[in-house]
Amino acid sequence: QVQVSESGGGSVQAGSSLRLSCAASGPPGGIYSMGWFRQGPGLERDFVAAISWSGSDVYYSDSVKGRFAISRDSGKNLMYLQMNSLKAEDTAVYTCAVAVFGPPSLTLSRSYDYWGQGTHVTVSS
Repeated sequence: QVQVSESGGGSVQAGSSLRLSCAASGPPGGIYSMGWFRQGPGLERDFVAAISWSGSDVYYSDSVKGRFAISRDSGKNLMYLQMNSLKAEDTAVYTCAVAVFGPPSLTLSRSYDYWGQGTHVTVSS
């Protein structure tokens, strides 16, 4: 089983920034893509951003486009999410996901094979 771990969450004021990190350990067949999802209390888990490993193709949800930026270090199986201009509605548990196959869409939870435990982000007005 691939191990996935996130870090970088915290409690910040609205308008400030955070950078989340994710590390994937031991994918036997390599990584096809990595992505970020988030879930607020009592809400559905939503797609945030994703990046492919070979071509660095990126995808963003409409709610974060222009504020968040995803990047990766493919040689070290690391992924980052730079979050700027944070809003109260960004408050959620952010979870890193790893896909080892070639799914039809990187914006869907079911496209991913391994998941981290999540890191909490709280944004106060």
